[in-house]
Amino acid sequence: MLLFGFGVLNAGPGRRLGVMLQGRSAKSSRIERTRFIPSTANTPLLQLRTVGITTQGRTQLHTHYVPAPSLSIFDSSDAGSDAGPWDGWDELSLEQEEPQEIDCRLDKRKRTAADTPLLAWIPERQAFLDETLRLEGRGNAGISCRCGLAAPLFRCRDCFSTQMFCQECVLQSHANNSLHRIDMWNDLFFQRSTLKQMGLRVQLGHEPGETCYNPRPSAGDDFVVIDVHGVHEIALDFCGCASAQIRYKQLLRARWYPATTSDPRTAATFTLLEHFHILSFESKVSAYEFYHSLARRNNNAGLSHIQDRYSAFMRMIHEWRHLRQLRRAGRGHDPAGAKATTAGKLAVLCPACPHPGKNLPQDWQNVPLLVRWKYALFIAIDANFQLKRKVVSSDNRDPSLNSGWAYFVEEAAYKSYLADQAGAKQDRSTCVSHNAINMADTKSSHGLAATGVGAVDCARHDMKLANGVGDLQKGEKYINMDYLVFLALLAFTVTMINMSYDIACQWHKNLWTCMEAMPPRLHISHTSMTVRFFAPECGWSNINRVATSTKEMGPGSCRDTLDDHFGDWNWKKVTALGRTLLRKISDAVKWKREHGEGLAELERTIQPMLILQWRKEVEAWEEDGSQSITQAAVRLRLAELEADELQAGTNTDMANASLHPTDKQKTAMQTCVTALQRRLDAWAHVQELYMPIVSQFRQRSSEAGVTNTMPLKPESFKLWLPSELQPTVSCDKKLAAHEWDLRHTQAQDALNEVCSHLRLRSHMYIYKDRNVRGQAASTHAQALIEGVEMRKWASVDKYRRARNALLALGYRLDKSGWDISLPPLLDSDVRPMGDMERQGTGTISWIWLDSHVDNSSSENERVQDCVRVEWCKARARANRWSEEVELLLEEMRRVIVFLKWQAEWWGGRRSSRASESAAEQEGLAAYACRQAMLHLSLVASFQALWKDVPKFVSTALEIPPDSEDEPTIDVQPLLYN
Repeated sequence: MLLFGFGVLNAGPGRRLGVMLQGRSAKSSRIERTRFIPSTANTPLLQLRTVGITTQGRTQLHTHYVPAPSLSIFDSSDAGSDAGPWDGWDELSLEQEEPQEIDCRLDKRKRTAADTPLLAWIPERQAFLDETLRLEGRGNAGISCRCGLAAPLFRCRDCFSTQMFCQECVLQSHANNSLHRIDMWNDLFFQRSTLKQMGLRVQLGHEPGETCYNPRPSAGDDFVVIDVHGVHEIALDFCGCASAQIRYKQLLRARWYPATTSDPRTAATFTLLEHFHILSFESKVSAYEFYHSLARRNNNAGLSHIQDRYSAFMRMIHEWRHLRQLRRAGRGHDPAGAKATTAGKLAVLCPACPHPGKNLPQDWQNVPLLVRWKYALFIAIDANFQLKRKVVSSDNRDPSLNSGWAYFVEEAAYKSYLADQAGAKQDRSTCVSHNAINMADTKSSHGLAATGVGAVDCARHDMKLANGVGDLQKGEKYINMDYLVFLALLAFTVTMINMSYDIACQWHKNLWTCMEAMPPRLHISHTSMTVRFFAPECGWSNINRVATSTKEMGPGSCRDTLDDHFGDWNWKKVTALGRTLLRKISDAVKWKREHGEGLAELERTIQPMLILQWRKEVEAWEEDGSQSITQAAVRLRLAELEADELQAGTNTDMANASLHPTDKQKTAMQTCVTALQRRLDAWAHVQELYMPIVSQFRQRSSEAGVTNTMPLKPESFKLWLPSELQPTVSCDKKLAAHEWDLRHTQAQDALNEVCSHLRLRSHMYIYKDRNVRGQAASTHAQALIEGVEMRKWASVDKYRRARNALLALGYRLDKSGWDISLPPLLDSDVRPMGDMERQGTGTISWIWLDSHVDNSSSENERVQDCVRVEWCKARARANRWSEEVELLLEEMRRVIVFLKWQAEWWGGRRSSRASESAAEQEGLAAYACRQAMLHLSLVASFQALWKDVPKFVSTALEIPPDSEDEPTIDVQPLLYN
């Protein structure tokens, strides 16, 4: 240990060492003392170390060795002790000997081996290696056992000591440790032995030391017990006395789980089952890998025979998972027994979700609508195609033990419903072409009993809902998902539901119609219910790693295993709610404050009358959001524009024509070309009457080899308008004035088109990011955006041509030029209105402020439109985070109330089931009390984490008195009632 912050000045022998560093007052020198015995001497020594600073600013480390008996000169009161006064640092006067210099001029010490454990271990590596090899021998074992009767030949690998014993002593000390591993010394090395080979017999049905007068050996006397140490063969005797319990109960009371109920020959320890259960949750290890790792602990070379009990182990794990779920759901305390369990009762519920009668106020249904939104249920619907299951076994050979009691739906009723709907045609998605829906009937399912699972989750807290999971047969069919959703909603009686589904835009259209065709037990009263639909997906990362093992299981084992994993995931979420909600509300309050301040700052720059008007308009829109533009509306708008252009003969897209067009495409193209050419010919005949000089230019062009009336090149036809004539050619001013008016209007229209296309493109990008999923849908949306982009640049080119023509006309008709009020349109000017936000120091492009654009509005109104858009965004952000704070406070209140309700529920289970056995009755009461205490402990833990929340929220959210947009926030959410 090195101390820095003081140093040792140069001092002669016998002088006390003064200390000073960086202008600090002098301090006495301190040293570190370590007592040890060198390997080459038996006399204890004391290692003394001190640190000093030289005049050059370098640190010196001094090391001294002093015989331990002479230490009385420092402290006579404890001169003979091995610790105490010599531990740590103390003052000392001594000579400097062989100092080690360390550079600390930057007040930062260098890393040494003592600072890094791995570096410190490297010099001792050989010693560690030698000690591990030393354990391969007998060590300091004597020539006789402690009993003095025989030679010590045996050593236990699982006991704490490495002491060796004779055979009789080993058997005596392992009467209650029958699964320990024994090694026997054969004069050369330790070889594996077993307690069974040494003669140990395990007696069940009696306390240790008692004698059974009617022992019954297990069948074949080859009982196998699977433990964390490996797979053990033991000699086991069951009790055959008149008062003996049935054999599987004898095993259970010894905390060994039997593989069968009749004549068991295999068992697993409770310790092993508990160990694998937790390990499977955290590492997702399969039972196959785990079992064979135990087998390798017996013999890693494969030279000895190990009895195969893998099938028995799988069966025990299946039963163990089911029993743990029954215990934790309180089914062992039901007077009617486990068989009375109903659908969904084994599921771990989300305490933060609204559960009427458990964590909602008694009059929650009568609260105003402005408050009732806090009692809404948020659910997420999605499918997972990684959780496949192969055609392995059957429901008869591998039945589900849960049978709809947890997260998976009851299989018989589910399959019956699907069979009834087998002839129903799958509706195709017309919105985003969701592949999982459109390809449901064509998805390959060869060799698979299930192509995946569909699930309904708690969207805000990411927990699986009871009876919200079911197998999928071919893709993500509506009939599967409808059944799962309505069955999961039966457990809730809330009047407001927010559903998120990646295909919600298509799925919700016929939702209630489909419900009417379902069994009456799945109908919910939706007429008095508010249901909103959203599109985010839920996550599956926590369960995907178990897919490798579950896809090889039978149907019952697969569903029950997934049920168990879903339950563990929910329980971990419950125990983490204290930290999760605390983090969320901290973030929400921060963002609420920032966005509220931003909104207030923006409103200070706006006239109050405008704010009142805008607020009225946006609130009206919030009541009816059907005015929002859709992707279908964009397609219709573009199609109408294209139809108008085709009818006018101005949309002959020859540049983008295919290299190998079809006959139909050739016909359509030729029709457009012919129509346009006819109009051009008519124009040329009329032009010769008003502009005779044009015929000379056309004649010259024809002689030069330029044909203006090529049947397939109408786009090359030169119009020879007044703006195109040479400056020396005179032109009728009336004709020039007519072109001026046309060009000026053309430029205005083109500028309006540019702005329209920019708005349309911005909307399409936002729409694509929020709603479009899948490669096909993204490709289609991108093609639509590219079409808008091409039209935008075509309008830009139209504006520039019109402006150039206006410049030419102004020069020719008047030396001073006509008033050209249209500025040049640069590429940098063609940007959306909101781009100034991202640029920071940018300004609004002139195209949005030009007085000639959209003559129905003034320039001031256009600026107001931009500000209004920003005000709406700021208001929405502030309201969103204000609602999030309110909702989180309500969720925290619900968590506390729900956990207290569960604790009270468990307290009532202490004596809910009467048992004839006093021991059994005590066990029931003890488990109920333990569960009640567990939930109260969670309450205390969460309350401790949230103790500063009310004060934090009230301090952070000081609402301005003049703000009319701010909803009232209750900063006392009754967390501690």
